[in-house]
Amino acid sequence: MDIRSFINLGRAEGTSSLILFFVAMPLKYAFNFPAAVKYVGWAHGLLFVVYGLAIVYMGLKNKWRFTTMGLLFMSSIFPGGPFFFEKRILAESK
Repeated sequence: MDIRSFINLGRAEGTSSLILFFVAMPLKYAFNFPAAVKYVGWAHGLLFVVYGLAIVYMGLKNKWRFTTMGLLFMSSIFPGGPFFFEKRILAESK
């Protein structure tokens, strides 16, 4: 995995969390459409796990500091969080 693939994976994970919280959950609770959360939640969960594993892999491969890997993981918990650390990821990989 190269840095561009990692950033794209982070973007996908961040986008999936935004869709889950701001599209699928309102569809479930406001319009009684629970299938939205079921499928979007499943996709987001898969992306979250893969992104977490990719953080460890890329961190070891690129010799990132533990704090950088920790911040990346913590950012993935918040909707859209990985978008805020793209520049730091690029700086750490040079």
